[in-house]
Amino acid sequence: MSQIKELLVDQIKDLLHAETQLTGALPKMADAANHPKLKEAFAKHLLQTEGHVERLKRIFQLLGEKAEPKPCKAMMGLVAEGEETIEEGEDKESLSADLSLVAAAQRVEHYEISAYGTARNLARQLGAMECARLLTQTLGEEEAADFLLTAISQPLLQQASLDDLGADVDLETVGVSAGEKKPTPAPRKKMANRN
Repeated sequence: MSQIKELLVDQIKDLLHAETQLTGALPKMADAANHPKLKEAFAKHLLQTEGHVERLKRIFQLLGEKAEPKPCKAMMGLVAEGEETIEEGEDKESLSADLSLVAAAQRVEHYEISAYGTARNLARQLGAMECARLLTQTLGEEEAADFLLTAISQPLLQQASLDDLGADVDLETVGVSAGEKKPTPAPRKKMANRN
């Protein structure tokens, strides 16, 4: 086996383990999320992640290799950090807890974006263009997930800033006319003043 193919197979084994770990972690993130859009984003990305696992298995077939995961220590650490974020979020206001979940999820996405980009480049160098196409498809979905998390976090950050300033404004209901049905935001936990 050429050294480039060996490196590609090694990267794909790492990614297979990483994605498999995420299929267990994403439902926990969705359960812990307070904001409906964040819950929905985690649920949607779980379905995509299951597809990523299937794509990786297809890539193994294309390369004539057995689909064996290699323990991905980086993802193990990121998943453990995500679980810690979930636990700590139980004692935070809902906005802060959700923003912490977004931060943990984006660290995962950035790791995956890097890993898929590297694997795609190796596949291209090897001339394995169908593998490169599949990796590019997954890379695009990881980038889109990261973008969506940023978009979801922006109004949460704005609301948290308003809350910190003591403003009595709920951005979820701003601009809703009288008589219109207001969206039902997740209830916000309030922390007792610890001073």
